[in-house]
Amino acid sequence: MALTKPKGKEKIINAALWMAAFSTVIVLVSIIGYIFIKGMGNISWEFLTDRPRRMGAEGGVFPVIVGTFYFVFLTLAMAAPIGIGAAVYLNEYTKDSFVSKTIRFGTELLAGVPSIIFGLFGYVFFVIILRPYTNGWSLISGALTATCMILPTIIRTAEEALKTVPQSYREGSLALGANKWETIYKIILPTAAPGILTGIILGAGRAIGETAALLYTLGGSLLPPETIFHGTRTLSMHLYMVAMETGRFEVAFGSGVLLIITIFIINTMANFTMKKLTAKHNR
Repeated sequence: MALTKPKGKEKIINAALWMAAFSTVIVLVSIIGYIFIKGMGNISWEFLTDRPRRMGAEGGVFPVIVGTFYFVFLTLAMAAPIGIGAAVYLNEYTKDSFVSKTIRFGTELLAGVPSIIFGLFGYVFFVIILRPYTNGWSLISGALTATCMILPTIIRTAEEALKTVPQSYREGSLALGANKWETIYKIILPTAAPGILTGIILGAGRAIGETAALLYTLGGSLLPPETIFHGTRTLSMHLYMVAMETGRFEVAFGSGVLLIITIFIINTMANFTMKKLTAKHNR
């Protein structure tokens, strides 16, 4: 009897864990399925290629799609080098000093700041104070705000990825005559690339799905941005503004479907790249 009790408890725990995992999948499928059911009927070639009319209540979303990809590309172009550079500095060039602990504490603190606070900061600093350089509400103002918002995620994820690289890799590279930067560039970064890419994916997902912070900085223009100093809007912004300002929820659900598909495409491409990098490194 003493041996059967742990088995009984283990079965109960396994059943509870399966139920928790299954419930999570059910919730995810239910939300995505509901959005697709409500929004797929509004997806058409005209919807994908036409420009919005009447504040987005009619027409298509082509300028919004263009603005979304411009915004994500510009944000990652600024956030990824800074985030990876900060992670390399913290993991490879500093010890557990007061400076490194302060930087890590600040990074963790920024990760918990609500996005609306970043939006207010971006509005005051990038839109108002730096107006001569950013042209006020513009693509660059929104991208700079989003960069501040996703930097903590990229820094922390990249730093954890760098910590997984065995110390013997560093010692072996230095023993063969490579200097510290050559070791980082040719050995450590390629080894940690899959983990670093994961952080960039998480940052891109947060940026593309953000609304509150961008309402204060991106401008919300329905025209495609000609330069980074012109306003635009993302799919998440368009979804919110159409639903709240025009009440055309079918258009909002259609934009939601495109947003989910866009995130899926970005994640698929990133996972494919990650597998290629891992396979190349393991050869």
